[in-house]
Amino acid sequence: MDKRIAVLSGDGIGPEVMSGAVCVLQAIADCFNHHFTFEEGLIGGAAIDEYGTPLPESTLKLCKESDAILLGAVGGPKWDSVSNHIRPEQGLLGLRKELGLFANLRPVCAYEPLIHTSTLKKEVIENVDLLIVRELTGGLYFGKPSERRGTNKELAIDTLTYTIQEIERIVDKAFQLARKRKKKLTSVDKANVLESSRMWREVVNRIAKNYPDVTVQHMLVDSASMQLIYRPEQFDVIVTENLFGDILSDEASMITGSLGMLPSSSLRSDSVGMYEPVHGSAPDIAGKNLANPLGMILSASMMLKFSFGLDKEANIVEEAVMKVLIEGYHTTDLNLQHGTQVGTKEMIDKVIEAINENQAISGIQYAYI
Repeated sequence: MDKRIAVLSGDGIGPEVMSGAVCVLQAIADCFNHHFTFEEGLIGGAAIDEYGTPLPESTLKLCKESDAILLGAVGGPKWDSVSNHIRPEQGLLGLRKELGLFANLRPVCAYEPLIHTSTLKKEVIENVDLLIVRELTGGLYFGKPSERRGTNKELAIDTLTYTIQEIERIVDKAFQLARKRKKKLTSVDKANVLESSRMWREVVNRIAKNYPDVTVQHMLVDSASMQLIYRPEQFDVIVTENLFGDILSDEASMITGSLGMLPSSSLRSDSVGMYEPVHGSAPDIAGKNLANPLGMILSASMMLKFSFGLDKEANIVEEAVMKVLIEGYHTTDLNLQHGTQVGTKEMIDKVIEAINENQAISGIQYAYI
């Protein structure tokens, strides 16, 4: 298989965790005789510094011509003084919109070696395996904001807008995913208050008729946020709009014990997708060999699965991550009371060693340099 991958390392710890994803993918390519071409582009704060814009045309062109995109993280206090009209995060939002990446998938699993690091009780989280499906290109983040109004600029207005078609495509994607899992879908909205949520609920009920084998429940977002902490095991696939999905997926990350463990993918209707960890740019630890690369590595495994259809290769990456955790290796954010604390580079090496061992056992030995 020959694939072209756009590499957008971004800001802060982005370049450090991105190196892990690229090295792991190269190891997989060497093992299975694939050929991955990695081409770098600038986005976010790094792009502002170089081009004066968070999403240069050259980066957008690269992404449009690639089979998949890897993204590290964007933003940081360095750019807080930049004009409010030029923010690093605009590069990410613009890329999602320009490429039509409307479906954000965020899996949340309880890793056995990390269960005790969570602030939640073991019996609450030990069987958690859920998927949050977030609409990504509509809603409040893409509504046209107004300037602050009044003599003292005391009024600010943001607009939440959704079309029927935007809701239909994300809801249908969620039903498809639910059908492949436990056939249970929870739709989260605020239909008791918001008109957009009432339309959302109407669409869910209509599309549900096409998936009679999938059980559907509606849940208000405030109740859902409580239930995620109280009894997260009840959920399988959660589908929701942009803002709610952003908040709920970050909340759910605490089930794993660290935001650094969560991968995500942003997909459109074909196989093209963008893959990034849920965590931010963490500029306070950038360049210190402290960042957890596992969220980025697991995002790369999602790329193998969803964009390239390489399920076996994706499973090998996931198994390697689990093996490293079981052996007790961890970065500082995981706060394990036993095992061996390692840095970013060392954690990457351990994952690659685990992949190597897996393939050696399978009779496929390769050398990684």
